[in-house]
Amino acid sequence: MSEKQHEETESTELLQTSEAWNGTPYEAWPAGKPQLSVMKMRIPPHSSLPWHSHPMPNIAYVLSGELTVEDKESGKRHTVIAGEALNESTGDIHRGYTTDQAAELVIFYAGVEGMPLSEPLPGEPAEF
Repeated sequence: MSEKQHEETESTELLQTSEAWNGTPYEAWPAGKPQLSVMKMRIPPHSSLPWHSHPMPNIAYVLSGELTVEDKESGKRHTVIAGEALNESTGDIHRGYTTDQAAELVIFYAGVEGMPLSEPLPGEPAEF
């Protein structure tokens, strides 16, 4: 047996929450047949996503770089860096933006069949 087979398994809880980063509570899961989605996204330096909302709970894990999320109504901002998780809001209009470095994320969505992952603010382009 190699030495690696004797190593202990390690785990670290990154995030456990019942509310979004901006304090908005998650009220309920969407009704319907559950559908989980996982997306990898890269946002270039000095870029901004369009204003949008999510109809279901989701969490983003930052693989590299840093991302600032901004709530449109309150102007509240929250920055996450590589190795951190972001509990996104549902229903609240928000956007993410980068500064000097790109951000690479893996996003986990807990929705239902047929539900869009993201909904743009009227007049804004789709997030992806």
